[in-house]
Amino acid sequence: MAFWDCIISAMALRAVGRLARPRRALCTQSASYRSSVRSGPCDEAAELSAQSLFSRSAVGSFFQDQPLLRNPVGEDALLQSYLRRHFPSTEVKEDLSRFGERLVNEIDALGHECEEHPPRLQHFDAWGNRVDRILTSSAWTRMKEVSAEEGFVAAGYERCFGEWSRVYQMSKLYLYAPSAGLYTCPLAMTDGAAKVIESLGRSLPVDEAFQRLTSRDPKRFWTSGQWMTERKGGSDVARGTETLAFQQPDGTYRLRGFKWFTSATDADMALVLARVVDGHGQIVQGSAGLSLFYAEVRDQFGRLNGIEVKRLKEKLGTRQMPTAELLLYDLPAHLVSPEGRGVATIANMLTLTRIHNTVSAVAAMRRIIQLSRDYATKRFAFGKLLKDHPLHVQTIARMEIETRAAFLLMMEVCRLFGKEESGTASDTEVHLFRLLTTVAKLYTGKQAVAVVSEGLESFGGQGYIEDTGLPRMLRDAQVLSIWEGTTNILSLDVLRSTAKSSGHVLDSFFADVKTKMLAVNGSSALRPAVEAVNTALSCLGKFVHTAAQRPPGYMELAARDLAYSLARIYMGCLLIDHASWEGASHADAYAALRWCEQDLCPVASRDSRGIYDPNSSQMDSSLVYEGYTNN
Repeated sequence: MAFWDCIISAMALRAVGRLARPRRALCTQSASYRSSVRSGPCDEAAELSAQSLFSRSAVGSFFQDQPLLRNPVGEDALLQSYLRRHFPSTEVKEDLSRFGERLVNEIDALGHECEEHPPRLQHFDAWGNRVDRILTSSAWTRMKEVSAEEGFVAAGYERCFGEWSRVYQMSKLYLYAPSAGLYTCPLAMTDGAAKVIESLGRSLPVDEAFQRLTSRDPKRFWTSGQWMTERKGGSDVARGTETLAFQQPDGTYRLRGFKWFTSATDADMALVLARVVDGHGQIVQGSAGLSLFYAEVRDQFGRLNGIEVKRLKEKLGTRQMPTAELLLYDLPAHLVSPEGRGVATIANMLTLTRIHNTVSAVAAMRRIIQLSRDYATKRFAFGKLLKDHPLHVQTIARMEIETRAAFLLMMEVCRLFGKEESGTASDTEVHLFRLLTTVAKLYTGKQAVAVVSEGLESFGGQGYIEDTGLPRMLRDAQVLSIWEGTTNILSLDVLRSTAKSSGHVLDSFFADVKTKMLAVNGSSALRPAVEAVNTALSCLGKFVHTAAQRPPGYMELAARDLAYSLARIYMGCLLIDHASWEGASHADAYAALRWCEQDLCPVASRDSRGIYDPNSSQMDSSLVYEGYTNN
C-alpha cells in the first residue's frame, strides 16, 4: 500500500505543477515529452492529426444539430389527406400552406419572444399614481395583429366555407397553436364571447363589440376575457360566485367583487358572472341567481374601468399570458343575459373554449412529433442515427398513433359544430356533438401531457434544457387537462348530458359507430379493428344497461372510465373510417389496427372486477387517508 500511496502522491504533485504553469509552457512541455517518445514518421503523422483534432479542446469539436421547424402543412400527412378527402377545392390547402410558411419565417420567433419576455405588473407610475398597467412584450402585441390579419376568429363567423368553416378555422389554429406564445388562449375566449353575443342577438352595445371581436382589421380587433373564477369555486361557479351587480338609474350596472383567476387580463372587454342585488338588497344564491354581464376593461382615456389588478399569477406554465387577480369596484357593465340565466348563457362559450382546448392539445402532440422525428435523423448514438434504432422509432410511432386518433376526433367535433351552426345537422349529429365536445376535451388534454412528455424524453438530456424551448411545451400542456373543466368534472358532465337528453346522446353515439362500422365491414385488412370496435361497443352497451339498474353513486364512480371508453371507441371508429377511404395510405390502416389493440372499453373491464362496488369506494378512502391525521 505504501508503494501505491507514493505513486499517487507523485502523480498528484505533477498534476498540481502542470496546472500552476502557464498554458503555453504546458503545451511546450507536452510537445517536448511527445517528441522524446516518438519513434518514426507514423507517430509524427498521428501527432499532427491529434493536434488538429483537439485544437478546440476547451469546448470540443462536436455540436449537435438542432431539430428544424419546417412548414407544418407539408409535413402533416394526415392533415393533407383529410383536406383532400373533405375539401376538393385547393383554396383551403393553399391558404394553410401560405400560413405555414409565415409561421416558420415569422410567427414562431414571436412565440419564443413571448416566453422570454413574460408580462409584468406596474402598480404605480413615476409620480406615485396607481395605474395597474400590465406590460407585455412587443411580440405579444404583434400576435394580436397577426390574429386579426389571419382571421383566426373572423373565419368562424364569415362562414365562407359554409358548414366546413369551423373545420377551416380550427385547422389554421391547429397549425398556429404551438408557435402562438399562448395567444391561442385570448383567441379562445374571444371566439367564445363572439358566439355568446351572436346567440343572444346583436344589439347595442354588444353589437359594436361583436364587430370588433370578429374583425380582420388589426386597429379595430378586440380580444375578450372571461371572468368567472373566484376564490370559493373554480368549476363550481354556482356556489362560488360572490360578485354583486348593482343596477343604476340609466339601466346599466356596477359590479363589485373579487375575481381570483382572470386569463388574458389585458383584453379589451370581458364577460363576467355576477349576482343582481334587488331593490331590497337581496340576492339569489345558486346558479339561479347568476347573470352574465358585458364590461369594457378601459375607459375612453385608456384607464382601467373600476378595476384594481391585485397581482399577476405565478403559474407552472402559460407564463407568456397575463393572468391576474382582480378587484372590481363599480366596474360599469351591461346585463346581456336574462336575469338569473348567466350559467345557461355561457354554455356556448364553454363549448367553444373546450373545442379550442382540444385543438391546442392535438397541436402540441403534432409539433413534438414533428421535431422529434427530425431530430432522430440528426442524432447519432451507439453507432447509428436514432431513426435507425427500431425501439426509438417504435416509441415515436406510438406517439403518432395517439396523435392521429386525437386529430380525427378533433376534426369530427369541428365538423359537427359547423353543421350545427349552419342548421344542417341532424338530431343524431346534434346529440353527438354535445357528447363528443366534452369527451374530446377531457381525453386529448390527458393525451397531450403524456405524448409531449414522451416527446421530451426522445431528445434525451436536451429535452430537459430550458433554452431548447422543449420544456415549455410540457409545462404549457399541463394546463390543458385543467382549464375549462378538469377531467373528473367533465366526466360528470358526460353523465349530466346523458341524463338531460334522456339517454339520446348515448343512443346517437351507438347508432353512429354502428353505421360507420357497417360501411367498412367488407375490408379484410381492417377486419380485426372493426371487430375490436364492435366488441367494445357491445361491452359498453351491456355496462350502460346494467349500471342503470344500480344506485346513482355507482355510475358516478364509473364516470371517468366511461368517458375514456367513449373516447377510445369513437377514436377507433374514426381511424377505421379514414383508413377505409379510397385515398387512404397503408399507414392509415396500420394506425387503425394498432389503436384497436388496446382495451377500448376500460369501464366494462373494470366493472367486471368490481372496481365500482361501494365497498371499493370505502377501501379507496382508507387507502388514501391511511396515516393522515387532521389536527
